[in-house]
Amino acid sequence: MCSNAKTLIENGQTYLGIELGSTRIKSVLIDVNGNILAKGSFEWENHFVNGIWTYPLDEVWTGIAQSYQDLSSVVRDKYNTVIRHISAMGVSAMMHGYLAFDEQDNQLAEFRTWRNNTTAVAADQLTDLLQYNIPQRWSIAHLYQAILNQESHTKDIAYITTLSGYVHWQLTAQQVLGIGDASGMFPIDSTTKDYDRRMINTFNELISQQHFNWKLENILPKVLVAGESAGLLTEKGCRLLDPTGNLQAGCVLCPPEGDAGTGMMATNSIKVKTGNVSAGTSAFAMVVLEKPLSQVYRDLDMVTTPAGDLVAMAHSQNCSSDLNAWFQVFDEVLNVFNIKVTPDELYAGLFNKALEATPDGGGLLSYCFYSGEHGVNLTTGCPLFLHPAKADFSLANFLLVQLYTAFGAMKLGMDTLTKKESVNIEKIFAHGGLFKSKETAQKALSAALNVPVAVLETASEGGAWGIALLAAYMQQTSISLTDYLDKIVFVNSSDNVVNPEPNWVQGYETFIQRYKNGLAIEQVAANFATNQN
Repeated sequence: MCSNAKTLIENGQTYLGIELGSTRIKSVLIDVNGNILAKGSFEWENHFVNGIWTYPLDEVWTGIAQSYQDLSSVVRDKYNTVIRHISAMGVSAMMHGYLAFDEQDNQLAEFRTWRNNTTAVAADQLTDLLQYNIPQRWSIAHLYQAILNQESHTKDIAYITTLSGYVHWQLTAQQVLGIGDASGMFPIDSTTKDYDRRMINTFNELISQQHFNWKLENILPKVLVAGESAGLLTEKGCRLLDPTGNLQAGCVLCPPEGDAGTGMMATNSIKVKTGNVSAGTSAFAMVVLEKPLSQVYRDLDMVTTPAGDLVAMAHSQNCSSDLNAWFQVFDEVLNVFNIKVTPDELYAGLFNKALEATPDGGGLLSYCFYSGEHGVNLTTGCPLFLHPAKADFSLANFLLVQLYTAFGAMKLGMDTLTKKESVNIEKIFAHGGLFKSKETAQKALSAALNVPVAVLETASEGGAWGIALLAAYMQQTSISLTDYLDKIVFVNSSDNVVNPEPNWVQGYETFIQRYKNGLAIEQVAANFATNQN
Protein backbone atom coordinates (compact mmCIF):
# COMPACT_ATOMS: atom_id res chain seq x y z
CA MET A 1 0.00 0.00 0.00
CA CYS A 2 2.81 2.43 0.89
CA SER A 3 4.57 2.15 -2.48
CA ASN A 4 1.27 2.41 -4.35
CA ALA A 5 0.23 5.38 -2.20
CA LYS A 6 3.52 7.12 -2.90
CA THR A 7 2.94 6.69 -6.63
CA LEU A 8 -0.59 8.09 -6.33
CA ILE A 9 0.68 11.09 -4.37
CA GLU A 10 3.50 11.82 -6.78
CA ASN A 11 1.16 11.45 -9.78
CA GLY A 12 -1.39 13.78 -8.26
CA GLN A 13 -4.04 11.06 -8.12
CA THR A 14 -5.28 11.95 -4.65
CA TYR A 15 -8.12 13.94 -3.13
CA LEU A 16 -7.94 16.39 -0.24
CA GLY A 17 -10.67 17.18 2.26
CA ILE A 18 -10.49 19.96 4.84
CA GLU A 19 -13.10 20.49 7.54
CA LEU A 20 -13.27 23.32 10.04
CA GLY A 21 -15.07 21.87 13.04
CA SER A 22 -15.84 23.56 16.32
CA THR A 23 -12.68 22.29 18.06
CA ARG A 24 -10.44 20.94 15.28
CA ILE A 25 -9.49 21.74 11.72
CA LYS A 26 -8.86 18.39 10.04
CA SER A 27 -7.21 17.50 6.73
CA VAL A 28 -7.54 14.12 5.02
CA LEU A 29 -5.85 12.82 1.87
CA ILE A 30 -7.53 9.85 0.13
CA ASP A 31 -7.45 7.81 -3.06
CA VAL A 32 -10.41 7.55 -5.44
CA ASN A 33 -11.91 4.65 -3.48
CA GLY A 34 -11.91 6.60 -0.23
CA ASN A 35 -8.88 4.92 1.37
CA ILE A 36 -7.12 7.32 3.73
CA LEU A 37 -3.48 7.97 2.89
CA ALA A 38 -2.70 10.67 5.47
CA LYS A 39 -4.36 12.92 8.05
CA GLY A 40 -3.53 16.18 9.79
CA SER A 41 -5.23 18.39 12.36
CA PHE A 42 -5.10 21.64 14.30
CA GLU A 43 -6.95 22.37 17.51
CA TRP A 44 -8.80 25.65 18.04
CA GLU A 45 -11.61 27.06 20.15
CA ASN A 46 -14.35 29.61 19.66
CA HIS A 47 -14.24 32.90 21.55
CA PHE A 48 -17.08 34.60 23.42
CA VAL A 49 -16.55 38.28 22.62
CA ASN A 50 -19.07 41.01 23.47
CA GLY A 51 -21.82 38.44 23.78
CA ILE A 52 -21.02 36.70 20.47
CA TRP A 53 -19.53 33.25 19.86
CA THR A 54 -16.94 33.80 17.14
CA TYR A 55 -13.64 32.83 15.51
CA PRO A 56 -11.30 35.52 14.10
CA LEU A 57 -10.70 34.90 10.41
CA ASP A 58 -6.91 35.08 10.80
CA GLU A 59 -7.20 31.99 13.03
CA VAL A 60 -9.05 30.26 10.19
CA TRP A 61 -6.01 30.56 7.95
CA THR A 62 -3.48 29.82 10.66
CA GLY A 63 -5.41 26.66 11.48
CA ILE A 64 -5.87 25.52 7.89
CA ALA A 65 -2.18 26.00 7.08
CA GLN A 66 -1.05 24.14 10.20
CA SER A 67 -3.55 21.31 9.65
CA TYR A 68 -2.32 20.92 6.07
CA GLN A 69 1.30 21.10 7.25
CA ASP A 70 0.58 18.35 9.75
CA LEU A 71 -0.81 16.20 6.92
CA SER A 72 2.18 17.04 4.72
CA SER A 73 4.56 15.95 7.48
CA VAL A 74 2.80 12.58 7.63
CA VAL A 75 3.17 12.21 3.85
CA ARG A 76 6.87 13.08 4.06
CA ASP A 77 7.58 10.72 6.95
CA LYS A 78 5.40 7.83 5.78
CA TYR A 79 5.96 7.93 2.02
CA ASN A 80 9.20 9.93 1.67
CA THR A 81 7.64 12.38 -0.76
CA VAL A 82 5.83 15.72 -0.90
CA ILE A 83 2.43 16.77 -2.22
CA ARG A 84 2.74 18.89 -5.34
CA HIS A 85 -0.46 18.10 -7.21
CA ILE A 86 -3.86 16.73 -6.25
CA SER A 87 -6.78 15.75 -8.49
CA ALA A 88 -9.49 17.54 -6.53
CA MET A 89 -10.25 18.92 -3.09
CA GLY A 90 -13.12 20.21 -1.02
CA VAL A 91 -13.83 22.35 2.02
CA SER A 92 -16.35 21.64 4.74
CA ALA A 93 -17.13 23.61 7.89
CA MET A 94 -19.63 24.25 10.64
CA MET A 95 -22.95 25.15 9.03
CA HIS A 96 -25.04 28.28 9.39
CA GLY A 97 -23.83 31.51 10.95
CA TYR A 98 -23.10 34.84 9.36
CA LEU A 99 -20.15 36.22 7.43
CA ALA A 100 -20.81 39.53 5.64
CA PHE A 101 -18.55 41.44 3.23
CA ASP A 102 -18.70 44.68 1.25
CA GLU A 103 -17.83 45.31 -2.41
CA GLN A 104 -14.13 45.58 -1.54
CA ASP A 105 -14.31 42.19 0.22
CA ASN A 106 -13.90 43.79 3.65
CA GLN A 107 -15.47 41.87 6.54
CA LEU A 108 -18.37 43.95 7.87
CA ALA A 109 -19.12 42.21 11.19
CA GLU A 110 -17.59 39.53 13.39
CA PHE A 111 -18.18 35.95 12.26
CA ARG A 112 -21.36 34.92 14.09
CA THR A 113 -21.32 31.15 14.46
CA TRP A 114 -24.09 28.56 14.74
CA ARG A 115 -23.68 28.66 18.52
CA ASN A 116 -25.30 32.08 18.97
CA ASN A 117 -28.89 32.40 20.19
CA THR A 118 -29.31 36.12 19.52
CA THR A 119 -31.78 36.10 16.63
CA ALA A 120 -35.01 34.93 18.26
CA VAL A 121 -37.10 37.89 17.10
CA ALA A 122 -35.91 37.59 13.50
CA ALA A 123 -36.28 33.80 13.44
CA ASP A 124 -39.84 33.96 14.78
CA GLN A 125 -40.92 36.69 12.36
CA LEU A 126 -39.40 34.95 9.35
CA THR A 127 -40.94 31.61 10.31
CA ASP A 128 -44.37 33.23 10.48
CA LEU A 129 -43.86 35.15 7.26
CA LEU A 130 -42.43 32.33 5.15
CA GLN A 131 -44.37 29.50 6.81
CA TYR A 132 -41.10 27.63 6.97
CA ASN A 133 -39.04 26.94 10.06
CA ILE A 134 -36.17 29.43 10.28
CA PRO A 135 -33.85 28.47 13.16
CA GLN A 136 -31.90 31.12 15.02
CA ARG A 137 -28.56 29.93 13.70
CA TRP A 138 -29.50 30.22 10.01
CA SER A 139 -27.76 32.94 8.01
CA ILE A 140 -31.01 34.61 7.00
CA ALA A 141 -32.01 34.94 10.66
CA HIS A 142 -28.68 36.61 11.45
CA LEU A 143 -29.08 38.95 8.49
CA TYR A 144 -32.62 39.99 9.35
CA GLN A 145 -31.77 40.40 13.05
CA ALA A 146 -28.93 42.74 12.06
CA ILE A 147 -31.45 44.73 10.02
CA LEU A 148 -33.90 44.83 12.94
CA ASN A 149 -31.04 45.96 15.20
CA GLN A 150 -30.33 48.74 12.70
CA GLU A 151 -26.72 47.67 12.36
CA SER A 152 -25.12 50.13 9.99
CA HIS A 153 -23.15 47.51 8.09
CA THR A 154 -26.29 46.01 6.51
CA LYS A 155 -26.50 48.79 3.92
CA ASP A 156 -23.00 47.94 2.66
CA ILE A 157 -23.45 44.20 2.16
CA ALA A 158 -22.27 42.78 -1.15
CA TYR A 159 -21.96 39.12 -0.11
CA ILE A 160 -22.91 36.85 2.78
CA THR A 161 -21.79 33.27 3.20
CA THR A 162 -20.98 30.47 5.63
CA LEU A 163 -17.53 29.46 6.87
CA SER A 164 -17.07 26.78 4.20
CA GLY A 165 -18.24 29.22 1.54
CA TYR A 166 -15.77 31.85 2.76
CA VAL A 167 -12.78 29.50 2.73
CA HIS A 168 -13.75 28.17 -0.71
CA TRP A 169 -14.10 31.75 -2.01
CA GLN A 170 -10.59 32.61 -0.86
CA LEU A 171 -9.14 29.44 -2.39
CA THR A 172 -10.90 29.74 -5.77
CA ALA A 173 -12.35 33.28 -6.10
CA GLN A 174 -15.76 31.58 -6.64
CA GLN A 175 -18.78 32.64 -4.54
CA VAL A 176 -20.60 29.32 -4.49
CA LEU A 177 -21.94 26.86 -1.92
CA GLY A 178 -22.98 23.23 -1.84
CA ILE A 179 -26.72 22.76 -1.58
CA GLY A 180 -26.55 21.15 1.86
CA ASP A 181 -24.73 24.13 3.38
CA ALA A 182 -26.89 26.54 1.38
CA SER A 183 -29.99 24.97 2.93
CA GLY A 184 -28.77 26.31 6.28
CA MET A 185 -28.60 29.83 4.90
CA PHE A 186 -32.03 30.11 3.27
CA PRO A 187 -34.83 27.63 2.39
CA ILE A 188 -34.19 25.44 -0.65
CA ASP A 189 -36.72 24.38 -3.28
CA SER A 190 -35.94 20.66 -3.66
CA THR A 191 -37.42 20.57 -7.16
CA THR A 192 -35.23 23.35 -8.60
CA LYS A 193 -32.21 22.60 -6.38
CA ASP A 194 -31.93 26.32 -5.64
CA TYR A 195 -33.13 28.87 -3.12
CA ASP A 196 -36.92 29.06 -2.93
CA ARG A 197 -37.81 31.84 -5.35
CA ARG A 198 -41.14 32.70 -3.74
CA MET A 199 -39.52 33.09 -0.34
CA ILE A 200 -36.71 35.20 -1.82
CA ASN A 201 -39.33 37.58 -3.23
CA THR A 202 -41.19 37.64 0.07
CA PHE A 203 -38.03 38.57 1.97
CA ASN A 204 -37.14 41.28 -0.53
CA GLU A 205 -40.60 42.78 -0.07
CA LEU A 206 -40.22 42.61 3.71
CA ILE A 207 -37.08 44.76 3.67
CA SER A 208 -38.08 47.01 0.75
CA GLN A 209 -38.57 50.02 3.03
CA GLN A 210 -34.90 49.86 3.96
CA HIS A 211 -33.99 50.95 0.41
CA PHE A 212 -30.83 48.84 0.33
CA ASN A 213 -28.88 48.76 -2.91
CA TRP A 214 -28.95 44.96 -2.82
CA LYS A 215 -31.48 42.16 -3.32
CA LEU A 216 -31.20 38.93 -1.38
CA GLU A 217 -30.61 36.76 -4.46
CA ASN A 218 -27.58 38.90 -5.36
CA ILE A 219 -25.75 38.56 -2.04
CA LEU A 220 -26.17 34.81 -1.50
CA PRO A 221 -23.70 32.21 -2.86
CA LYS A 222 -24.64 30.34 -6.03
CA VAL A 223 -26.04 26.89 -5.18
CA LEU A 224 -24.29 23.77 -6.57
CA VAL A 225 -24.95 20.05 -6.06
CA ALA A 226 -22.60 17.11 -5.57
CA GLY A 227 -20.57 16.31 -8.67
CA GLU A 228 -20.54 19.83 -10.10
CA SER A 229 -17.29 21.75 -10.51
CA ALA A 230 -16.93 24.67 -8.11
CA GLY A 231 -13.77 26.30 -9.49
CA LEU A 232 -10.02 25.80 -9.47
CA LEU A 233 -7.42 26.30 -6.77
CA THR A 234 -5.71 29.64 -7.46
CA GLU A 235 -2.13 30.69 -6.72
CA LYS A 236 -3.45 32.76 -3.81
CA GLY A 237 -5.35 29.75 -2.55
CA CYS A 238 -2.23 27.58 -2.77
CA ARG A 239 -0.25 29.93 -0.57
CA LEU A 240 -3.04 30.16 1.98
CA LEU A 241 -3.22 26.39 2.15
CA ASP A 242 0.49 25.58 1.81
CA PRO A 243 2.82 28.50 2.56
CA THR A 244 5.85 26.25 1.80
CA GLY A 245 5.12 26.53 -1.91
CA ASN A 246 5.12 22.78 -2.63
CA LEU A 247 1.46 22.52 -3.64
CA GLN A 248 0.71 23.71 -7.15
CA ALA A 249 -2.42 25.54 -8.32
CA GLY A 250 -5.03 24.27 -10.74
CA CYS A 251 -6.85 21.37 -9.08
CA VAL A 252 -10.64 21.40 -9.24
CA LEU A 253 -12.74 21.91 -6.10
CA CYS A 254 -16.09 20.32 -5.34
CA PRO A 255 -18.88 22.50 -3.91
CA PRO A 256 -18.09 23.50 -0.30
CA GLU A 257 -20.38 21.78 2.17
CA GLY A 258 -21.53 21.98 5.76
CA ASP A 259 -20.64 19.49 8.45
CA ALA A 260 -24.12 17.99 8.34
CA GLY A 261 -23.79 16.99 4.70
CA THR A 262 -20.25 15.68 5.03
CA GLY A 263 -21.32 13.73 8.11
CA MET A 264 -23.96 12.07 5.97
CA MET A 265 -21.27 11.18 3.44
CA ALA A 266 -18.98 9.76 6.12
CA THR A 267 -21.74 7.51 7.43
CA ASN A 268 -23.32 6.50 4.10
CA SER A 269 -26.68 7.87 5.21
CA ILE A 270 -27.98 9.78 2.21
CA LYS A 271 -30.67 7.24 1.26
CA VAL A 272 -34.36 7.64 2.11
CA LYS A 273 -35.32 6.34 5.60
CA THR A 274 -31.71 6.37 6.75
CA GLY A 275 -30.19 8.95 9.00
CA ASN A 276 -27.20 9.86 11.06
CA VAL A 277 -26.43 11.39 14.41
CA SER A 278 -23.36 13.53 14.93
CA ALA A 279 -22.36 13.96 18.56
CA GLY A 280 -19.60 16.35 19.55
CA THR A 281 -19.75 19.91 20.84
CA SER A 282 -23.24 20.00 19.37
CA ALA A 283 -25.53 17.12 18.44
CA PHE A 284 -27.77 16.74 15.46
CA ALA A 285 -29.80 13.98 13.90
CA MET A 286 -30.58 13.98 10.18
CA VAL A 287 -33.16 11.76 8.50
CA VAL A 288 -33.67 11.60 4.71
CA LEU A 289 -37.39 11.95 4.05
CA GLU A 290 -39.68 10.18 1.61
CA LYS A 291 -41.92 13.27 1.43
CA PRO A 292 -42.21 16.75 2.96
CA LEU A 293 -43.53 17.08 6.51
CA SER A 294 -47.23 17.87 6.94
CA GLN A 295 -46.61 21.14 8.78
CA VAL A 296 -43.97 23.50 10.13
CA TYR A 297 -42.23 22.46 13.36
CA ARG A 298 -39.93 24.80 15.24
CA ASP A 299 -37.79 21.93 16.54
CA LEU A 300 -37.13 20.43 13.08
CA ASP A 301 -35.00 22.11 10.41
CA MET A 302 -35.50 21.27 6.76
CA VAL A 303 -32.16 20.91 4.96
CA THR A 304 -30.81 18.70 2.17
CA THR A 305 -28.24 16.05 1.35
CA PRO A 306 -25.27 17.12 -0.82
CA ALA A 307 -27.33 15.80 -3.76
CA GLY A 308 -30.30 18.01 -2.82
CA ASP A 309 -32.70 15.47 -1.30
CA LEU A 310 -34.94 16.63 1.54
CA VAL A 311 -33.73 16.04 5.10
CA ALA A 312 -35.24 16.72 8.52
CA MET A 313 -32.71 17.80 11.13
CA ALA A 314 -33.13 17.83 14.90
CA HIS A 315 -30.32 20.01 16.19
CA SER A 316 -29.05 20.85 19.65
CA GLN A 317 -26.40 23.45 20.41
CA ASN A 318 -24.96 21.47 23.32
CA CYS A 319 -23.78 17.89 23.63
CA SER A 320 -20.42 16.72 24.97
CA SER A 321 -18.84 19.82 26.54
CA ASP A 322 -20.25 19.25 30.02
CA LEU A 323 -19.53 15.52 29.94
CA ASN A 324 -15.93 16.32 28.97
CA ALA A 325 -15.66 18.76 31.89
CA TRP A 326 -16.82 16.12 34.36
CA PHE A 327 -14.41 13.55 32.93
CA GLN A 328 -11.59 16.07 33.34
CA VAL A 329 -12.49 16.30 37.03
CA PHE A 330 -12.30 12.51 37.32
CA ASP A 331 -8.87 12.64 35.68
CA GLU A 332 -7.74 15.20 38.27
CA VAL A 333 -8.95 12.90 41.05
CA LEU A 334 -6.86 10.06 39.64
CA ASN A 335 -3.84 12.36 39.41
CA VAL A 336 -4.14 13.15 43.13
CA PHE A 337 -3.34 9.49 43.74
CA ASN A 338 -0.62 9.44 41.05
CA ILE A 339 -2.74 7.26 38.78
CA LYS A 340 -2.16 8.10 35.13
CA VAL A 341 -4.51 6.99 32.37
CA THR A 342 -4.82 8.07 28.77
CA PRO A 343 -7.93 9.96 27.65
CA ASP A 344 -9.11 6.89 25.71
CA GLU A 345 -8.68 4.71 28.81
CA LEU A 346 -10.53 7.23 30.96
CA TYR A 347 -13.53 7.47 28.64
CA ALA A 348 -13.67 3.73 27.97
CA GLY A 349 -13.51 2.88 31.66
CA LEU A 350 -16.13 5.37 32.75
CA PHE A 351 -18.47 4.58 29.86
CA ASN A 352 -18.23 0.88 30.72
CA LYS A 353 -19.15 1.74 34.30
CA ALA A 354 -22.29 3.47 33.01
CA LEU A 355 -23.51 0.11 31.70
CA GLU A 356 -24.12 -0.88 35.34
CA ALA A 357 -26.62 1.96 35.83
CA THR A 358 -30.35 1.77 36.38
CA PRO A 359 -31.84 2.32 32.91
CA ASP A 360 -33.61 5.56 33.95
CA GLY A 361 -30.52 7.00 35.63
CA GLY A 362 -31.73 6.42 39.17
CA GLY A 363 -33.77 9.61 39.45
CA LEU A 364 -30.80 11.92 38.75
CA LEU A 365 -31.04 14.90 36.41
CA SER A 366 -28.49 16.87 34.44
CA TYR A 367 -28.45 19.62 31.80
CA CYS A 368 -25.40 20.13 29.58
CA PHE A 369 -26.21 23.67 28.41
CA TYR A 370 -22.94 25.59 28.15
CA SER A 371 -24.65 27.92 25.70
CA GLY A 372 -28.29 28.63 24.95
CA GLU A 373 -30.50 25.94 23.44
CA HIS A 374 -33.10 26.95 20.85
CA GLY A 375 -35.10 23.73 21.17
CA VAL A 376 -36.02 24.46 24.80
CA ASN A 377 -36.15 28.28 24.49
CA LEU A 378 -32.94 29.02 26.40
CA THR A 379 -31.12 32.15 25.27
CA THR A 380 -28.17 31.39 27.54
CA GLY A 381 -27.12 28.22 29.31
CA CYS A 382 -25.72 26.97 32.60
CA PRO A 383 -24.58 23.36 33.11
CA LEU A 384 -26.56 21.88 35.96
CA PHE A 385 -26.67 18.60 37.92
CA LEU A 386 -29.36 17.65 40.44
CA HIS A 387 -29.54 14.64 42.72
CA PRO A 388 -32.76 14.61 44.77
CA ALA A 389 -32.37 13.12 48.23
CA LYS A 390 -34.33 10.01 47.28
CA ALA A 391 -32.43 9.44 44.04
CA ASP A 392 -29.94 6.61 43.64
CA PHE A 393 -26.76 8.69 43.51
CA SER A 394 -24.20 6.15 42.29
CA LEU A 395 -21.25 6.61 39.97
CA ALA A 396 -22.88 4.45 37.27
CA ASN A 397 -26.14 6.43 37.38
CA PHE A 398 -24.26 9.73 37.39
CA LEU A 399 -22.31 8.74 34.29
CA LEU A 400 -25.37 7.43 32.45
CA VAL A 401 -27.29 10.64 33.10
CA GLN A 402 -24.40 12.72 31.71
CA LEU A 403 -24.63 10.65 28.54
CA TYR A 404 -28.43 10.72 28.42
CA THR A 405 -28.59 14.50 28.73
CA ALA A 406 -26.09 14.94 25.90
CA PHE A 407 -28.84 13.59 23.60
CA GLY A 408 -31.74 15.25 25.46
CA ALA A 409 -32.49 18.37 23.39
CA MET A 410 -31.97 16.46 20.14
CA LYS A 411 -34.30 13.70 21.38
CA LEU A 412 -37.16 16.21 21.73
CA GLY A 413 -36.90 17.11 18.05
CA MET A 414 -36.67 13.50 16.98
CA ASP A 415 -39.83 12.70 18.95
CA THR A 416 -41.65 15.25 16.81
CA LEU A 417 -40.44 13.48 13.68
CA THR A 418 -41.22 9.92 14.74
CA LYS A 419 -44.27 10.39 16.96
CA LYS A 420 -46.12 13.26 15.27
CA GLU A 421 -45.10 12.68 11.65
CA SER A 422 -44.77 8.87 11.94
CA VAL A 423 -41.52 8.94 9.99
CA ASN A 424 -40.05 5.45 9.73
CA ILE A 425 -36.30 5.23 10.35
CA GLU A 426 -34.69 1.92 9.47
CA LYS A 427 -31.28 2.67 10.92
CA ILE A 428 -29.27 5.54 12.38
CA PHE A 429 -25.54 5.80 11.69
CA ALA A 430 -23.69 7.48 14.53
CA HIS A 431 -20.41 9.36 14.40
CA GLY A 432 -18.44 11.80 16.50
CA GLY A 433 -16.23 11.66 19.55
CA LEU A 434 -18.84 10.14 21.86
CA PHE A 435 -18.89 6.96 19.82
CA LYS A 436 -15.22 6.07 20.21
CA SER A 437 -16.39 3.90 23.12
CA LYS A 438 -19.03 2.33 20.94
CA GLU A 439 -21.19 0.12 23.10
CA THR A 440 -22.32 2.53 25.82
CA ALA A 441 -22.96 5.56 23.63
CA GLN A 442 -24.69 3.41 21.00
CA LYS A 443 -26.86 1.78 23.64
CA ALA A 444 -27.87 5.15 25.09
CA LEU A 445 -28.66 6.61 21.67
CA SER A 446 -30.65 3.57 20.55
CA ALA A 447 -32.63 3.86 23.78
CA ALA A 448 -33.24 7.57 23.20
CA LEU A 449 -34.45 7.13 19.61
CA ASN A 450 -35.78 3.54 19.81
CA VAL A 451 -33.97 2.80 16.56
CA PRO A 452 -31.03 0.50 15.67
CA VAL A 453 -27.79 2.49 15.83
CA ALA A 454 -24.76 1.59 13.74
CA VAL A 455 -21.19 2.86 13.99
CA LEU A 456 -19.08 2.31 10.90
CA GLU A 457 -15.37 1.71 11.26
CA THR A 458 -14.80 4.89 9.26
CA ALA A 459 -17.20 7.04 11.31
CA SER A 460 -14.47 8.63 13.39
CA GLU A 461 -12.95 10.14 10.23
CA GLY A 462 -15.86 12.58 10.10
CA GLY A 463 -16.49 15.46 7.78
CA ALA A 464 -12.96 15.93 6.45
CA TRP A 465 -13.21 12.44 5.00
CA GLY A 466 -16.77 13.16 3.85
CA ILE A 467 -15.76 16.24 1.85
CA ALA A 468 -12.76 14.37 0.42
CA LEU A 469 -15.24 11.76 -0.84
CA LEU A 470 -17.29 14.51 -2.48
CA ALA A 471 -14.11 15.71 -4.19
CA ALA A 472 -13.35 12.17 -5.41
CA TYR A 473 -16.95 11.76 -6.59
CA MET A 474 -16.36 14.45 -9.20
CA GLN A 475 -14.61 11.79 -11.30
CA GLN A 476 -17.39 9.24 -10.71
CA THR A 477 -20.47 11.16 -11.85
CA SER A 478 -21.49 8.48 -14.34
CA ILE A 479 -23.08 6.83 -11.29
CA SER A 480 -25.27 8.32 -8.59
CA LEU A 481 -23.83 9.58 -5.34
CA THR A 482 -25.66 6.76 -3.53
CA ASP A 483 -24.12 4.13 -5.81
CA TYR A 484 -20.67 5.66 -5.43
CA LEU A 485 -20.93 5.28 -1.66
CA ASP A 486 -22.57 1.83 -1.73
CA LYS A 487 -20.57 0.19 -4.50
CA ILE A 488 -17.14 1.80 -4.15
CA VAL A 489 -16.54 3.43 -0.78
CA PHE A 490 -18.55 1.28 1.65
CA VAL A 491 -18.69 -1.97 -0.30
CA ASN A 492 -16.67 -3.89 2.31
CA SER A 493 -17.63 -1.99 5.46
CA SER A 494 -19.45 -3.46 8.46
CA ASP A 495 -22.19 -1.73 10.46
CA ASN A 496 -21.59 -2.76 14.11
CA VAL A 497 -25.29 -2.36 14.96
CA VAL A 498 -26.74 -2.04 18.46
CA ASN A 499 -30.50 -2.63 18.68
CA PRO A 500 -32.67 -0.84 21.25
CA GLU A 501 -33.31 -2.79 24.45
CA PRO A 502 -36.91 -2.39 25.75
CA ASN A 503 -35.93 -1.72 29.37
CA TRP A 504 -33.44 0.94 28.30
CA VAL A 505 -35.98 2.52 25.94
CA GLN A 506 -38.44 2.73 28.81
CA GLY A 507 -35.69 4.02 31.09
CA TYR A 508 -34.83 6.82 28.68
CA GLU A 509 -38.50 7.77 28.34
CA THR A 510 -38.66 8.09 32.14
CA PHE A 511 -35.51 10.21 32.10
CA ILE A 512 -36.71 12.50 29.30
CA GLN A 513 -39.97 13.19 31.14
CA ARG A 514 -37.92 14.17 34.19
CA TYR A 515 -35.77 16.29 31.85
CA LYS A 516 -38.80 18.15 30.48
CA ASN A 517 -40.29 18.66 33.94
CA GLY A 518 -37.08 20.22 35.22
CA LEU A 519 -36.49 22.74 32.42
CA ALA A 520 -37.87 25.55 34.56
CA ILE A 521 -35.03 24.90 37.03
CA GLU A 522 -32.49 25.18 34.22
CA GLN A 523 -34.03 28.49 33.15
CA VAL A 524 -33.54 29.90 36.66
CA ALA A 525 -29.95 28.64 36.71
CA ALA A 526 -29.23 30.20 33.31
CA ASN A 527 -30.70 33.53 34.46
CA PHE A 528 -28.59 33.38 37.62
CA ALA A 529 -25.40 32.64 35.65
CA THR A 530 -26.12 35.49 33.24
CA ASN A 531 -26.59 37.98 36.08
CA GLN A 532 -23.23 37.00 37.61
CA ASN A 533 -21.32 38.00 34.46
